[in-house]
Amino acid sequence: MVSEDTVRRGSRTSRAELALQAPSRGDPHRRLRSVLELALAYTSATAAAVYTPDDDGDLLRLVESVGVSRKLYGLRDSYPASGTSPVAEACRARRALWLPFAELARDADVRRSQAGDFSLGVLPLRDGGCLLAVSESADGFDTEDRECLAPLAEAASGATAGPRPAPGASFRLDMGTGRVDVDDDVPVLFGLLPEDFDGRVETLLARAVPEDLPSLMSMVESDPVSLGERELEFRVLQPSGEPTWLRLRARLLPATEDHAARLVGTLADAATLRSRVTDVARVQRLASALATAGTVRDVSKAVVAALRKPLQADRIALAELEGDRLVVTVLDPPDPEAWPELWRLEWRSEWPDAPVRAMPTLAAALREGRAAIWPAGTALEPALADVGPGGLAVLPLPAGGRMAGACLIGWDSPHDFDPDERALLTASAGLAGQALMRAHALDAEHELVGMLQRSLLPRRLPRLPGAVAVARYLPTTAGLEVGGDWYDVIPLPDHHVALVIGDVQGHNAKAATLMGQMRTALRAYAVEGHPPDVVVSHANRLLMGMETDLFTTCCYVDIDMEEGSAWCVRAGHLPPVLRHPDGTTEIVESEGGPPLGVLTQADFPLTPLSLPPGTVLALTTDGLVESADTDMEDGLDRLAEDLAAADPDNLGLMADALLGGANRDDDVALLLIRYDGMDLRPLRESWTVWRLPQAVGHARRFTRRTLRAWGVRFEVDAILLAVSELVTNALVHTDGQVRLDLTLVDDRLRIAVADASPRTPVRPTSMAWEATGGRGILLVEAMSSAWGTVPAGGGKQVWAEIPIGETPRPG
Repeated sequence: MVSEDTVRRGSRTSRAELALQAPSRGDPHRRLRSVLELALAYTSATAAAVYTPDDDGDLLRLVESVGVSRKLYGLRDSYPASGTSPVAEACRARRALWLPFAELARDADVRRSQAGDFSLGVLPLRDGGCLLAVSESADGFDTEDRECLAPLAEAASGATAGPRPAPGASFRLDMGTGRVDVDDDVPVLFGLLPEDFDGRVETLLARAVPEDLPSLMSMVESDPVSLGERELEFRVLQPSGEPTWLRLRARLLPATEDHAARLVGTLADAATLRSRVTDVARVQRLASALATAGTVRDVSKAVVAALRKPLQADRIALAELEGDRLVVTVLDPPDPEAWPELWRLEWRSEWPDAPVRAMPTLAAALREGRAAIWPAGTALEPALADVGPGGLAVLPLPAGGRMAGACLIGWDSPHDFDPDERALLTASAGLAGQALMRAHALDAEHELVGMLQRSLLPRRLPRLPGAVAVARYLPTTAGLEVGGDWYDVIPLPDHHVALVIGDVQGHNAKAATLMGQMRTALRAYAVEGHPPDVVVSHANRLLMGMETDLFTTCCYVDIDMEEGSAWCVRAGHLPPVLRHPDGTTEIVESEGGPPLGVLTQADFPLTPLSLPPGTVLALTTDGLVESADTDMEDGLDRLAEDLAAADPDNLGLMADALLGGANRDDDVALLLIRYDGMDLRPLRESWTVWRLPQAVGHARRFTRRTLRAWGVRFEVDAILLAVSELVTNALVHTDGQVRLDLTLVDDRLRIAVADASPRTPVRPTSMAWEATGGRGILLVEAMSSAWGTVPAGGGKQVWAEIPIGETPRPG
């Protein structure tokens, strides 16, 4: 038994109120038009309009209208605010007027109108003006229509602010001459400029999609005997080549002694209008949407958009059939409270009691393979009965001789299923099943491509001293081939960090392979200790020696985290964009070199950057700033504007905001770093070890002086012994310059000795008591908590760290 509360929730008035709660998009004009369209959708109105006072308050002017042309009913574009018209009287009295045709017939404008009997409802708006609705019932609007129009008038009150929109696009076609009198908006809807329109109906028909032309011609060349209102949705080609849906509502007026038969009505963008379920255009539109749906979720959303509103359903669910289990892909509405309690147990996972055999009613519908409909009160298993207490439709989705899934549509209040709805459900099920199978295969391929792409990029970014970094990567949705965009964050010695972003030419497996090779090469050259320009030059020579005809662009930035300074090198890539601490942005002007792999002897100039604490540095690839409609300079300017508007405190949200306008026809890589500055800056001192007889003694004295200046009192002997052994090994076993570096961070002292030999010292595995050498590394290992070697500019650096306990920092 259906409760009173359920009936109330299913009434047209409450449906209209729920529709008004949906988020409004666009400007107030679109919001107002949407409110008026709801009047057509939920009441018996054939036309609706809003009048508001002009700036002087003397006239009530039309600001928006929808439905059948207002001129057909003798309605004017404006009325004197002090006159006797229903519009003026409702505004002055601040109360609704419901006027049957008997009262309207005294008006001269109504007597001159071409329509038959009709009635008006005029409701005052809260902020001035009124909502006018027209019904073709001579007795006027019934009680439920009046209750439904009241919240719509309240919503229209808040949607009339701002510049006033132009009236609806109306037309008047002379069936004898083919000449058409139109508002300026009509040519625009067809992709023409008003001044270029020649007044011929053939000019407009030429813009229609060929498949829709027969149904359109059946209206504009109607038999004059077939009078009455007619409605059609059709597509027209815009100058860009993209089709746009338009909705035509018109009435054929009979011929008189003075003129031939005329077709009068309105045209509107059908993207935001409600069309009847009997329209073949609804199925056409679903087919168009499914043709471009690339994923299972896209298919599900297209089905929901095509069915829920025209069927006035309270909920709709779509699920894939995987083996004998149904896996939910879309639930609309998405609120868990809108669904039965059993469904909330595994919300947005699998169907409750997911095996199909656990739901006999659903299993039978899938076996039969055709739409099944159960009216209110049918005894069904609980998992299904609560989906549609007022009526339930189950659509099996066939594809390729098997079932791809199922779609459930439910109503709260008792719903009568007419033949038109059944035809719409059957046609939609076949289209959705085929699209679901295609999308499932496409999703699987996308996942494989994405897995390969992710394996070539860093799994996670390292923690940085004094900075935070985030990265985003969006693969293209235009195809299934792997792209060549990449990024990397490379920690370097002495609190340096290298940021790299690049883009390999092409979108295929070859480009992805080269991307992985170049990322590895740049990381290896950077870790060796080369300066930024040398790192990029080495990568260029490596690519020139490889057997490939592809090239790559990259931007390499080496940041000194202690000083807040950086060096930037560009190889044919976009410049970095800086967001300064005060919120201003700057596109770094830097001289760049050619892309890697173009010239063997190429120069890659260095550009200095200053990074005060709070600075955000953004590196990106061209997919974010360049498209077929946007050149690179404009895209960089837009990126700088978006960077200035975003919140730098949360880099993740900032990155997501910057990717909002990304061009999905190309891969996009984005790397952001916010430099905060190091809380504790290390103390550093260096000493060049000259090859003199007392070289080791000089190094020890330098170390002792430095420790005294730093206030180090503990482990001094161990430090001096480690310095002696490391410097001695470098002098004895290598040639060239030797450098001693001391670094103090908190309570750890780092000793590093750099030389020109790439040969790494080897720890002896065993040593006889009489041996005279080889104990140096063993002593260093015994004195330190950790030691090791790193490449450094063609040579190496041997380092050791020694804990020194509580050491006061020098003032």
